[in-house]
Amino acid sequence: MSEKLIHFKVTRQDEPNGDTYVEEFHIPYRANMNVISALMEFRRNPVNAAGEPTTPIAWDMNCLEEVCGACSMVINGKPRQSCTALIDKLEQPIHLEPMKTFPVVRDLMVDRSRMFDSLKKVKAWIPIDGTYDLGPGPRMAESKRQWAYELSKCMTCGVCLESCPNVNSKTEFIGPAALSQVRLFNAHPTGEMNKAERLNSLMDEGGLMNCGNSQNCVQSCPKGIPLTTSIAALNRSTALQSFKNFFGG
Repeated sequence: MSEKLIHFKVTRQDEPNGDTYVEEFHIPYRANMNVISALMEFRRNPVNAAGEPTTPIAWDMNCLEEVCGACSMVINGKPRQSCTALIDKLEQPIHLEPMKTFPVVRDLMVDRSRMFDSLKKVKAWIPIDGTYDLGPGPRMAESKRQWAYELSKCMTCGVCLESCPNVNSKTEFIGPAALSQVRLFNAHPTGEMNKAERLNSLMDEGGLMNCGNSQNCVQSCPKGIPLTTSIAALNRSTALQSFKNFFGG
């Protein structure tokens, strides 16, 4: 009996500024395989579909539990996490590509620094250094904590930026992930101290005005974070903040 094979097409790039090319691979089928386990097979035995030795495919991964967000890539035209992409549910040939929103380091590995720079821009943290002697901070109300927890699930995977048509090399748009984090930290009783600073950063170039409300982000988010709800809430908050800036108070 002939062995059942899985057919892959992988878009590769040997260096950051190098040319892209597609290389095909065949691996034996196993039940319950995901894309990561297939990539591990390619690394263990780097031979392409023509039987020629090749270099192992470079990709990023860490937790393998859809928590770290590192293994994002475009699978059959859809940006998603490769650790939860099951082979049995994918149409063959399975085409793996790097996300185009971010600079390619090599093959399927990209540099997501753009996301982290955006988080710095909006101050997506709570500055509590040196406050230990003041005792515990104020507690968050349970009703607020429940929806804030949903926002805290963001793993900076970059899928929402990849699916957003307004995030590209021609704009400075920070993307839906950073916007949602502003809402999260502004909801925190201690983080609220820097609320005005965060909202003002959203009114600068690359902020809320660059959002086209395509809603691709909320449909593609692997964690189901209500990103468009956050964007709508921030539109109201920035409008109020602009009045405060103009009239004072």
